[in-house]
Amino acid sequence: MTKRLGEPPVRRAIVSGSTFEERIGYARAVVDGDWVHVSGTTGFDYASMTISEDVVEQAEQCLRNVGAALAEAGCTFADVVRVRYLLPAREDFEPCWPALRRAFGQVRPAATMMVCGLADERMRIEIEVYARRGTVATGAGSALRIAPVDGDAMVEEWRHVHNVIVPPAAMTPDEARERAGRNRLANAYLGDVLVGCSTVRPPGGEERAATVIARVLPAYRGRGIGTALYEAGLAHARELDAGAVETVVLAANADGLRFAGARGFVEKERYVLDGEREEWVDLRLAGARPARSAAPPS
Repeated sequence: MTKRLGEPPVRRAIVSGSTFEERIGYARAVVDGDWVHVSGTTGFDYASMTISEDVVEQAEQCLRNVGAALAEAGCTFADVVRVRYLLPAREDFEPCWPALRRAFGQVRPAATMMVCGLADERMRIEIEVYARRGTVATGAGSALRIAPVDGDAMVEEWRHVHNVIVPPAAMTPDEARERAGRNRLANAYLGDVLVGCSTVRPPGGEERAATVIARVLPAYRGRGIGTALYEAGLAHARELDAGAVETVVLAANADGLRFAGARGFVEKERYVLDGEREEWVDLRLAGARPARSAAPPS
Protein backbone atom coordinates (compact mmCIF):
# COMPACT_ATOMS: atom_id res chain seq x y z
CA MET A 1 0.00 0.00 0.00
CA THR A 2 1.33 3.44 -0.95
CA LYS A 3 1.25 6.06 1.76
CA ARG A 4 1.68 9.72 0.98
CA LEU A 5 4.34 11.29 3.16
CA GLY A 6 3.16 14.21 5.26
CA GLU A 7 -0.38 13.08 6.08
CA PRO A 8 -0.79 13.48 9.85
CA PRO A 9 -1.69 10.34 11.78
CA VAL A 10 -5.07 10.21 13.51
CA ARG A 11 -3.40 10.01 16.93
CA ARG A 12 0.16 9.65 18.13
CA ALA A 13 2.09 10.23 21.33
CA ILE A 14 5.25 12.32 21.71
CA VAL A 15 7.65 11.48 24.53
CA SER A 16 10.51 13.66 25.77
CA GLY A 17 12.60 11.25 27.78
CA SER A 18 11.39 12.61 31.12
CA THR A 19 11.47 9.92 33.81
CA PHE A 20 8.11 11.23 35.04
CA GLU A 21 6.43 10.16 31.79
CA GLU A 22 7.63 6.59 32.20
CA ARG A 23 6.92 6.34 35.91
CA ILE A 24 3.44 7.86 35.80
CA GLY A 25 2.39 6.68 32.34
CA TYR A 26 1.71 9.72 30.14
CA ALA A 27 3.06 11.43 27.03
CA ARG A 28 4.67 14.84 26.76
CA ALA A 29 2.17 15.59 24.02
CA VAL A 30 -0.57 13.88 22.05
CA VAL A 31 -1.32 14.69 18.42
CA ASP A 32 -4.98 14.04 17.67
CA GLY A 33 -5.76 15.02 14.09
CA ASP A 34 -5.01 18.74 13.81
CA TRP A 35 -4.96 19.23 17.58
CA VAL A 36 -1.82 19.02 19.70
CA HIS A 37 -2.22 18.68 23.47
CA VAL A 38 0.99 19.34 25.42
CA SER A 39 1.00 18.04 29.00
CA GLY A 40 1.79 20.23 31.96
CA THR A 41 5.53 20.79 31.53
CA THR A 42 7.95 21.91 34.21
CA GLY A 43 11.45 23.38 34.20
CA PHE A 44 13.39 20.15 34.27
CA ASP A 45 16.17 19.65 31.76
CA TYR A 46 15.06 16.19 30.63
CA ALA A 47 18.50 15.22 29.36
CA SER A 48 19.99 15.46 32.86
CA MET A 49 16.75 15.53 34.92
CA THR A 50 18.03 18.61 36.76
CA ILE A 51 16.10 21.78 37.56
CA SER A 52 17.15 25.34 38.42
CA GLU A 53 16.11 26.93 41.69
CA ASP A 54 15.27 30.20 39.89
CA VAL A 55 11.64 30.54 38.74
CA VAL A 56 12.50 32.56 35.62
CA GLU A 57 15.06 29.98 34.52
CA GLN A 58 12.46 27.30 35.16
CA ALA A 59 9.95 29.19 32.99
CA GLU A 60 12.48 29.48 30.18
CA GLN A 61 13.24 25.76 30.39
CA CYS A 62 9.49 25.00 30.43
CA LEU A 63 9.16 26.91 27.18
CA ARG A 64 12.10 25.08 25.61
CA ASN A 65 10.52 21.77 26.58
CA VAL A 66 7.12 22.82 25.24
CA GLY A 67 8.70 24.16 22.04
CA ALA A 68 10.48 20.86 21.43
CA ALA A 69 7.21 18.93 21.80
CA LEU A 70 5.41 21.34 19.46
CA ALA A 71 8.18 21.04 16.87
CA GLU A 72 7.94 17.26 16.88
CA ALA A 73 4.20 17.64 16.31
CA GLY A 74 4.80 19.99 13.37
CA CYS A 75 3.77 23.12 15.27
CA THR A 76 5.34 26.22 16.75
CA PHE A 77 4.29 28.67 19.43
CA ALA A 78 2.42 30.49 16.64
CA ASP A 79 -0.08 27.59 16.60
CA VAL A 80 -0.89 27.73 20.33
CA VAL A 81 -4.52 28.61 21.08
CA ARG A 82 -4.58 28.12 24.88
CA VAL A 83 -1.98 28.16 27.63
CA ARG A 84 -2.26 27.43 31.35
CA TYR A 85 0.28 28.52 33.94
CA LEU A 86 0.38 26.63 37.25
CA LEU A 87 2.41 28.06 40.15
CA PRO A 88 2.58 27.28 43.86
CA ALA A 89 3.35 30.95 44.69
CA ARG A 90 1.43 33.74 42.95
CA GLU A 91 4.30 36.21 43.52
CA ASP A 92 6.48 34.09 41.22
CA PHE A 93 4.27 34.76 38.21
CA GLU A 94 5.12 38.37 37.38
CA PRO A 95 8.91 37.82 37.16
CA CYS A 96 8.18 35.25 34.41
CA TRP A 97 6.14 37.63 32.27
CA PRO A 98 9.01 38.77 29.98
CA ALA A 99 9.88 35.16 29.09
CA LEU A 100 6.22 34.29 28.52
CA ARG A 101 5.68 37.40 26.41
CA ARG A 102 8.61 36.48 24.15
CA ALA A 103 6.93 33.16 23.40
CA PHE A 104 3.31 34.26 23.16
CA GLY A 105 3.25 38.05 22.74
CA GLN A 106 2.57 37.89 18.99
CA VAL A 107 0.24 34.89 19.25
CA ARG A 108 -2.05 36.04 22.06
CA PRO A 109 -3.52 32.65 23.04
CA ALA A 110 -6.26 32.31 25.62
CA ALA A 111 -4.53 32.00 29.00
CA THR A 112 -5.22 31.02 32.60
CA MET A 113 -2.98 31.30 35.65
CA MET A 114 -3.71 29.03 38.63
CA VAL A 115 -2.13 28.89 42.07
CA CYS A 116 -1.81 25.27 43.17
CA GLY A 117 0.62 22.73 44.53
CA LEU A 118 2.90 20.89 42.12
CA ALA A 119 4.17 17.32 42.25
CA ASP A 120 7.71 18.16 43.39
CA GLU A 121 8.63 20.94 45.82
CA ARG A 122 11.45 22.01 43.48
CA MET A 123 8.93 22.87 40.77
CA ARG A 124 7.96 26.55 40.79
CA ILE A 125 6.04 26.78 37.49
CA GLU A 126 4.31 24.38 35.12
CA ILE A 127 3.02 25.26 31.63
CA GLU A 128 0.39 23.42 29.60
CA VAL A 129 -0.64 24.33 26.03
CA TYR A 130 -3.09 23.36 23.32
CA ALA A 131 -2.17 24.02 19.69
CA ARG A 132 -3.90 23.48 16.37
CA ARG A 133 -2.24 22.56 13.10
CA GLY A 134 -4.01 24.44 10.34
CA THR A 135 -3.38 26.16 7.03
CA VAL A 136 -0.81 28.87 7.58
CA ALA A 137 -2.05 32.34 6.73
CA THR A 138 0.07 34.59 4.55
CA GLY A 139 0.32 38.34 4.28
CA ALA A 140 0.56 41.03 6.93
CA GLY A 141 0.67 39.68 10.46
CA SER A 142 1.29 36.10 9.35
CA ALA A 143 3.59 33.89 11.42
CA LEU A 144 5.03 32.54 8.15
CA ARG A 145 8.11 34.40 7.00
CA ILE A 146 9.90 33.76 3.69
CA ALA A 147 13.35 35.33 3.59
CA PRO A 148 15.98 35.37 0.83
CA VAL A 149 19.07 33.41 1.83
CA ASP A 150 21.76 35.83 2.97
CA GLY A 151 24.99 34.70 4.60
CA ASP A 152 26.49 31.35 5.53
CA ALA A 153 24.08 30.68 8.41
CA MET A 154 21.05 30.89 6.12
CA VAL A 155 22.82 28.88 3.41
CA GLU A 156 23.38 26.15 5.99
CA GLU A 157 19.67 26.22 6.93
CA TRP A 158 18.72 25.97 3.26
CA ARG A 159 21.15 23.06 2.86
CA HIS A 160 19.64 21.29 5.86
CA VAL A 161 16.14 21.38 4.37
CA HIS A 162 17.41 20.37 0.94
CA ASN A 163 19.29 17.37 2.33
CA VAL A 164 16.35 16.22 4.46
CA ILE A 165 14.04 16.34 1.44
CA VAL A 166 16.48 15.05 -1.18
CA PRO A 167 18.91 12.73 0.61
CA PRO A 168 20.11 11.05 -2.62
CA ALA A 169 21.36 14.46 -3.78
CA ALA A 170 22.68 15.72 -0.42
CA MET A 171 24.87 18.81 -0.81
CA THR A 172 28.08 19.80 0.90
CA PRO A 173 28.41 23.35 2.31
CA ASP A 174 30.54 24.36 -0.70
CA GLU A 175 27.95 23.01 -3.13
CA ALA A 176 25.18 24.91 -1.34
CA ARG A 177 27.18 28.15 -1.45
CA GLU A 178 27.77 27.60 -5.17
CA ARG A 179 24.02 27.10 -5.66
CA ALA A 180 23.35 30.35 -3.80
CA GLY A 181 25.64 32.15 -6.20
CA ARG A 182 23.65 31.25 -9.31
CA ASN A 183 20.07 30.75 -8.07
CA ARG A 184 17.74 32.68 -5.82
CA LEU A 185 17.39 30.72 -2.57
CA ALA A 186 14.92 31.42 0.22
CA ASN A 187 14.06 29.93 3.61
CA ALA A 188 10.62 29.70 5.22
CA TYR A 189 10.10 30.13 8.95
CA LEU A 190 7.11 29.83 11.25
CA GLY A 191 8.07 32.37 13.84
CA ASP A 192 11.74 31.50 14.35
CA VAL A 193 11.37 27.83 13.35
CA LEU A 194 12.81 26.72 10.00
CA VAL A 195 10.08 24.86 8.07
CA GLY A 196 11.07 24.89 4.39
CA CYS A 197 13.09 26.40 1.58
CA SER A 198 12.84 27.24 -2.09
CA THR A 199 14.98 27.58 -5.19
CA VAL A 200 14.34 29.79 -8.22
CA ARG A 201 16.43 29.01 -11.27
CA PRO A 202 16.55 32.06 -13.55
CA PRO A 203 14.93 31.77 -16.99
CA GLY A 204 17.24 30.12 -19.48
CA GLY A 205 17.40 28.15 -22.72
CA GLU A 206 15.49 28.74 -25.92
CA GLU A 207 12.19 28.58 -24.04
CA ARG A 208 13.43 30.98 -21.36
CA ALA A 209 12.01 28.59 -18.78
CA ALA A 210 12.25 29.49 -15.10
CA THR A 211 12.09 26.72 -12.50
CA VAL A 212 10.59 27.09 -9.04
CA ILE A 213 11.25 24.37 -6.44
CA ALA A 214 9.50 24.43 -3.04
CA ARG A 215 10.51 22.13 -0.19
CA VAL A 216 8.73 21.70 3.14
CA LEU A 217 10.05 19.68 6.08
CA PRO A 218 7.91 16.58 6.68
CA ALA A 219 6.41 17.67 10.01
CA TYR A 220 5.08 20.91 8.51
CA ARG A 221 3.51 19.64 5.29
CA GLY A 222 -0.13 19.95 4.42
CA ARG A 223 -0.41 23.48 5.85
CA GLY A 224 -0.07 25.61 2.72
CA ILE A 225 3.59 26.44 3.31
CA GLY A 226 4.66 24.90 0.00
CA THR A 227 2.02 26.96 -1.79
CA ALA A 228 3.33 30.16 -0.22
CA LEU A 229 6.92 29.26 -1.12
CA TYR A 230 5.88 28.45 -4.69
CA GLU A 231 3.96 31.69 -5.15
CA ALA A 232 6.77 33.80 -3.74
CA GLY A 233 9.33 32.03 -5.91
CA LEU A 234 7.20 32.34 -9.02
CA ALA A 235 6.70 36.06 -8.39
CA HIS A 236 10.48 36.47 -8.22
CA ALA A 237 10.94 34.46 -11.43
CA ARG A 238 8.51 36.76 -13.21
CA GLU A 239 10.44 39.78 -11.98
CA LEU A 240 13.59 38.31 -13.55
CA ASP A 241 11.92 37.81 -16.94
CA ALA A 242 8.27 38.72 -17.44
CA GLY A 243 8.15 36.70 -20.67
CA ALA A 244 9.62 33.49 -19.31
CA VAL A 245 7.75 30.23 -19.70
CA GLU A 246 6.98 28.79 -16.28
CA THR A 247 8.30 25.36 -15.38
CA VAL A 248 6.83 24.60 -11.99
CA VAL A 249 8.30 21.90 -9.78
CA LEU A 250 6.60 21.41 -6.44
CA ALA A 251 8.97 19.21 -4.47
CA ALA A 252 7.73 17.24 -1.47
CA ASN A 253 5.11 19.79 -0.57
CA ALA A 254 2.36 17.23 0.07
CA ASP A 255 -0.24 19.98 0.14
CA GLY A 256 -1.96 17.98 -2.61
CA LEU A 257 -2.01 20.88 -5.06
CA ARG A 258 -1.54 21.08 -8.81
CA PHE A 259 -0.39 24.22 -10.56
CA ALA A 260 -1.39 25.28 -14.06
CA GLY A 261 1.37 27.00 -16.01
CA ALA A 262 2.21 27.63 -19.63
CA ARG A 263 3.35 24.02 -19.94
CA GLY A 264 0.25 22.49 -18.41
CA PHE A 265 -0.02 20.81 -15.05
CA VAL A 266 3.14 19.98 -13.20
CA GLU A 267 3.13 18.09 -9.94
CA LYS A 268 5.93 16.51 -7.96
CA GLU A 269 5.26 14.77 -4.68
CA ARG A 270 7.05 12.34 -2.44
CA TYR A 271 5.69 8.91 -1.68
CA VAL A 272 6.85 6.19 0.66
CA LEU A 273 6.27 2.68 -0.61
CA ASP A 274 5.86 -0.07 1.98
CA GLY A 275 7.40 2.23 4.59
CA GLU A 276 10.87 1.90 3.06
CA ARG A 277 11.45 2.78 -0.56
CA GLU A 278 10.94 6.39 -1.65
CA GLU A 279 10.01 7.50 -5.14
CA TRP A 280 9.26 10.83 -6.74
CA VAL A 281 6.29 11.14 -9.04
CA ASP A 282 6.51 13.84 -11.67
CA LEU A 283 3.38 14.62 -13.72
CA ARG A 284 4.77 16.91 -16.36
CA LEU A 285 1.54 17.42 -18.33
CA ALA A 286 -2.09 16.85 -17.53
CA GLY A 287 -2.91 13.26 -18.44
CA ALA A 288 0.71 12.35 -19.05
CA ARG A 289 2.13 9.11 -17.73
CA PRO A 290 4.12 9.72 -14.52
CA ALA A 291 7.88 9.67 -14.93
CA ARG A 292 9.62 8.12 -11.92
CA SER A 293 13.10 8.86 -10.71
CA ALA A 294 15.16 8.36 -7.55
CA ALA A 295 15.18 12.05 -6.67
CA PRO A 296 13.81 15.36 -7.96
CA PRO A 297 15.95 18.14 -9.36
CA SER A 298 17.91 19.85 -6.60
